[in-house]
Amino acid sequence: MILQHHTPSDIQRGRIAYRRKQAIRSVLLAALSTAVLGTLLVVLITGAPGWDRVRASFFDPRIARKYLPAILEGLWLNIRLFVVCAACALALGLLIAILRTLRGPVFFPVRTLATVYTYSFRGLPLIIVIYLFAFGIPGLRLQGTPSVTVLGGAAIVITYGAYLAEVIRSGIESVHPSQVAAARSLGLSYRQAMRHVVLPQAVRRSAPPLLNDTVAMQKDVGLISLAGPIDAIRAAQIGVAQEANFTPYVVAGVLFVLLALPLIGVTDFVTLRAARRQNAGT
Repeated sequence: MILQHHTPSDIQRGRIAYRRKQAIRSVLLAALSTAVLGTLLVVLITGAPGWDRVRASFFDPRIARKYLPAILEGLWLNIRLFVVCAACALALGLLIAILRTLRGPVFFPVRTLATVYTYSFRGLPLIIVIYLFAFGIPGLRLQGTPSVTVLGGAAIVITYGAYLAEVIRSGIESVHPSQVAAARSLGLSYRQAMRHVVLPQAVRRSAPPLLNDTVAMQKDVGLISLAGPIDAIRAAQIGVAQEANFTPYVVAGVLFVLLALPLIGVTDFVTLRAARRQNAGT
């Protein structure tokens, strides 16, 4: 068998060259418009009458260098807490989503409890939940009460578990019931059908909103400072109190943005790939 090399026609080569030319033109226009807008913003901000005072209060290089090590040390606590909370919230959300999709009257109490949980913690502000866990539970004076760091992390897990549960549940319910019926007709049990047929599709379809909630959790982990642990936000707050200057807050904010950039990039990539897959299917 002889493989023939496909040679594009003149029309196809012209289309490819035109698309390449349009892509280069779009990139150049985007770069030019971005540069113009950035220049206008810089001129507008630096030309404001109170810019010198704002620069001294928020962008002092000396104070930034002084408190950067302490803020970085606190950021390490935020990173560890985020990794643990993200894994636990995802596991909790998956469990609640499965409980809410159970069929049959015998599971009605379980579905009711799962629904009450999701409705309650999706409506409660995270700050209030952290206060209730970090200060309310120790007030019971129970033996073996964990530290406020653990209690604050538990508040984050329980709150975001409710959000992730609804996202996963929507992904589960987006799978057509005929696929479950087909799996059952092949001899799979309901649990096997959920594991091998429904959940893989549900997770793939709900991956973009799951990652968006994870990005939100990454920054909300900074609220653990309300419970007392010295994380990046608390370290910046200490620096602000000592220097009467807001530069440590800016340093902490920049570090949180840099920490979130990889996850935001992954989220955008997964979202774009899902959109391309859907467009290709239609």
